Amino acid sequence: MNIVFQCPECGQGCQAAINSSGGDFSCAHCGARWEAPSDALDGDRLTHCLLCPSTDLFVRKDFPQRLGVAIVTIGILASCVAWGYREMYWTFGILFFTALLDVVLYIVVPMALMCYRCGAQYRGVVAQENHAAFNLETHERHRQQKARLEEHRVN
Repeated sequence: MNIVFQCPECGQGCQAAINSSGGDFSCAHCGARWEAPSDALDGDRLTHCLLCPSTDLFVRKDFPQRLGVAIVTIGILASCVAWGYREMYWTFGILFFTALLDVVLYIVVPMALMCYRCGAQYRGVVAQENHAAFNLETHERHRQQKARLEEHRVN
């Protein structure tokens, strides 16, 4: 299993490999170390986040959202240009190609497990289907909690 996370100590992006028996992992930039809790890993199954005590994890496609939006935007703009030149076949061809590309990417791209609280991304986790998809209510709860903690630190 691989974990990609933002180091709580230095704020840099890090990546680490975790084996099924747990162990520790560290930040490549500042050297901060964390011990993977023994109860967090059940074989390669993840029951809660390895960085923070959160049990709120969700499954999503391991694909950059900005790239997906860019592909759709380019498809729409290109079809609008073709429509402006009154090229019906090109217009619908571009739209159908964009939709086909979206379907192919949806099928091919694997899933990743994410932590609501710290944003850690886990790849190669077994039994991801035990975790739910993104829930806006849970996300908002963690976002507001983080904002309240930041506000408390400033005051």
